[in-house]
Amino acid sequence: MRTPIVAGNWKMNLGRREALELGRAIAEGAPTQGVTAIVAPVALHLAALGEALASAPVLLASQNAHWAESGAYTGELAGPMLREVGVRYVILGHSERRQYFGESDEGVNRKTRAMLAQGLRPIVCFGESLEEREAGQTQAKVEFQVRAALAGVGAEDAKDVVLAYEPIWAIGTGKTASPEQAQEVHGFLRGVLEDLYDRATAQAMPILYGGSVKPSNFAELIGQPDIDGGLVGGASLKAESFLELCRIAVQQGPKG
Repeated sequence: MRTPIVAGNWKMNLGRREALELGRAIAEGAPTQGVTAIVAPVALHLAALGEALASAPVLLASQNAHWAESGAYTGELAGPMLREVGVRYVILGHSERRQYFGESDEGVNRKTRAMLAQGLRPIVCFGESLEEREAGQTQAKVEFQVRAALAGVGAEDAKDVVLAYEPIWAIGTGKTASPEQAQEVHGFLRGVLEDLYDRATAQAMPILYGGSVKPSNFAELIGQPDIDGGLVGGASLKAESFLELCRIAVQQGPKG
């Protein structure tokens, strides 16, 4: 069964005091079961949040990582370093990383395999542009990205991968794919995973939706059979809205 996931990507926001206040407010109100609640602050605040959330039902994610365990990679973060401060998940391949920092499909795959080997769970992002959607290329684009990200990842390891479908045209724009549009892509990808692995593995892998997720649209989205939660941007920067998303996820219950 796939437990719902609500993952808050704080992006490049919040100073240390604000981040700690938000993390503690979320920790105080987070459900103790029925949902996996995750927050991803900027790298500077990971250690502080790791301590603040140590006994809370809220898990910590990094917004990025390098594939190497150490080395001459100025400015990068290694998996073992992240694990040491309490990080459990790593967001990989977000469209902003791809667009602004040259993240490639090959690099996402390399990082995915490295994080799994280093004891961290990747949240692998993918999605199409508005031009690609209007050209009818959505399925081809997301299938290519998912297959590329999972190349060389065996079925047992794949069960520790979280996928996140984020249509680029819906990120930070206020536009959201309709529940039917999102389910169409998620259902298609479930079939791709079954082709890559087997039905049991495909059914075990969570697929999140991201792109202007908020309490007003989340119930309809997560109510779809193949949408297992949300990768949330702006709505994760306020405890009230993030906790409301968690409550909606608990009401939905597990799938599979």
